[in-house]
Amino acid sequence: MDERKRDSMIAYLRHRMEEFGIKPEDLAAALASESLAKKAERYRSATGDSWDGNGEMPQWLKQAISAGQTIEHFELAEKTVPVPQPKKQIDWSNDPFAGTRLARPDSR
Repeated sequence: MDERKRDSMIAYLRHRMEEFGIKPEDLAAALASESLAKKAERYRSATGDSWDGNGEMPQWLKQAISAGQTIEHFELAEKTVPVPQPKKQIDWSNDPFAGTRLARPDSR
């Protein structure tokens, strides 16, 4: 996004916030509470039900455990996405078999 578009979007958002009586502190508090709620989740089902691990275990988790699933299966873990490594370039210029039958994959 270029600088003009960014400035225009900020001006628009400020105008709308004033229109609805939203203060920057209100927005910051809402964003902070959302991140706390996401951090509080410790277990999640495939349907999106979640539990923070405190209090009584929810019914969906009790049923899954009684059906033979482990609680670890539902545990949320911060998974780091592996950075794809660039493929190693192979220098074939010094290949002693270049141009021979041994260099072709279909040679038998």
